[in-house]
Amino acid sequence: MVDHKDISKIRHSFPGLEQEIYGGKKLVYLDNAATTQRPSEVIKIFADHSLYSNANIHRGVHYLSRKATEAHEEARQYVADLIHADEAAEVLFTRGTTEGINLVAGTFCRTFMRPGDEVIVTEMEHHSNIVPWQMVEETYGIKVQACRVNDDGTLDMEHLRELIGERTKMIALCFSSNVLGTVNPVREVARMAHDRGIAVLVDAAQTIAHRAVDVRELDCDFLAFSGHKVYGPTGIGVLYGKRKWLEKLPPYQGGGEMISHVSFEGTSYGEIPYKYEAGTPDFIGSVALQRALQFVSEIGYDTIREQEENLLAYATEKLAAVPDLKIYGTAPDKEPVISFLIDGVHPYDLGTLLDRMGIAVRTGHHCAQPLMERFGIEGTLRASFAVYNTREEVDAFVDALNRLIPMLKK
Repeated sequence: MVDHKDISKIRHSFPGLEQEIYGGKKLVYLDNAATTQRPSEVIKIFADHSLYSNANIHRGVHYLSRKATEAHEEARQYVADLIHADEAAEVLFTRGTTEGINLVAGTFCRTFMRPGDEVIVTEMEHHSNIVPWQMVEETYGIKVQACRVNDDGTLDMEHLRELIGERTKMIALCFSSNVLGTVNPVREVARMAHDRGIAVLVDAAQTIAHRAVDVRELDCDFLAFSGHKVYGPTGIGVLYGKRKWLEKLPPYQGGGEMISHVSFEGTSYGEIPYKYEAGTPDFIGSVALQRALQFVSEIGYDTIREQEENLLAYATEKLAAVPDLKIYGTAPDKEPVISFLIDGVHPYDLGTLLDRMGIAVRTGHHCAQPLMERFGIEGTLRASFAVYNTREEVDAFVDALNRLIPMLKK
């Protein structure tokens, strides 16, 4: 059992969690699947590098440029080691998961797919892993297929097997659902795909803060995540790709940084990873992301999993006693996310009143409208937990629900 003192120590790094809002209501932040809070250590290193290492990286011969370049490339190596990439060159810095998926969708389809070829996604995907494929569907004449989700929120593996065919070139799926919390069997999917010569992209945005990600063990071809989902800054993310793919795919954008030589007779591109990083990269964001990932490593994924699993079980048990409440997503292995509805109560109304009581949750379709359609609903109220949340906060959340629901049902 994680000691309460350990959580208090972790929370000490997040002074924003101790603030009071609306005239004395203590903030209870349960919107971590959208964005986690940032620890002081991350904010400090972001500020320090902004003050003392603010110079454009690569090619600069002066001290600040060299210092910033070294820090940026050290961050790349740190990420590569953390996710067990074979080399740092397989780690690309992006603006986030969305840009990473768009990069793969655009370059992969342009290079390896022909009209009539197919991409398989799932019904539980975030829009960021649906819309980019639909855009290339319109451009290149490919076909996007959707694997069904079972009633408990697990992936219908039998349907996936049925969908895989001779024209399938890519399977793109989330490691964990941002709505259901479901953790997908990525390794099994990769094994099925690779037996047929199919590439696999993994959206790990909802996973990286909660459990270790090992791209060798998963054997995925691409994997993307965002800094702001793992206690880091916004506007920075990572796309991992196996060298065999990155060397074959064309650049995503053109401009500075990604070139080898430019002339009006023709341009040659740089080596990976640089040929995918056009323009000035977020060289301060990369260092702050490294510090966020170090923060997670210092706590330890085992500690994080234990704390979050305890919170999830406790919150699920408490919510089960709330009248007319239905939880969407009951897979046996899930991340600390609970999406639910109260019969006769609109989630937006409930979320708005919870906010006035100091409790931050998310309402709506959570950028997963096809999943909402699959369950025949317009949206849910979602509470999502992080390692810094406590049972006392769960109690405050459930107590507020029990006070508000009778008011909204009148």
